[in-house]
Amino acid sequence: MTSLLRLKTRHKTFVSYHHADEAEVAAFIDYFDHDHDVLISRGIGASMAGDVINSTDADYIKRRIRELYLRDSSVTLVLVGAQTWGRRFVDWEIAASLRNTVTSSRNGLVAITLPSMSETPGRQPPARVSDNIDGENGYARWMKYPTSAASLARMIDDAFNRRTSHADKVNNTRALRMRNA
Repeated sequence: MTSLLRLKTRHKTFVSYHHADEAEVAAFIDYFDHDHDVLISRGIGASMAGDVINSTDADYIKRRIRELYLRDSSVTLVLVGAQTWGRRFVDWEIAASLRNTVTSSRNGLVAITLPSMSETPGRQPPARVSDNIDGENGYARWMKYPTSAASLARMIDDAFNRRTSHADKVNNTRALRMRNA
């Protein structure tokens, strides 16, 4: 008897978040990466290398983040908490993710609201994510927290596929955030 099971593709996914949400992010990664193998998570953690932080050259910042942290990822997942919208490192990671060069392709982009933010009025994703959302037509998507491993897998697959199907919709023209809000 032949089994016709669909093999699940696990994309290398860069996880961008504000350090204040670290406990929720760790639970997300434990559940969806470690327990259910939906993604292969990558991330910077609480701090970046000094040569990236201390620069004010936008192209240099984006290039170094891409080279050091994003080089083997194909999707960037922004986990949105209460202060994520105003964090400069998150903005830098998103800008680097949207950068398309001869040596590295841009990442797919999806933002997910963390459970602690689900009922917060006025919640918003980082501005650079908003620049790329246009319903079904945008490059990026802003989604509710996944209810299952399968729903997260669909979100990540969609972001991965939008790298080519929606490449002409990318907007990465916003100046880099140089201070936290």
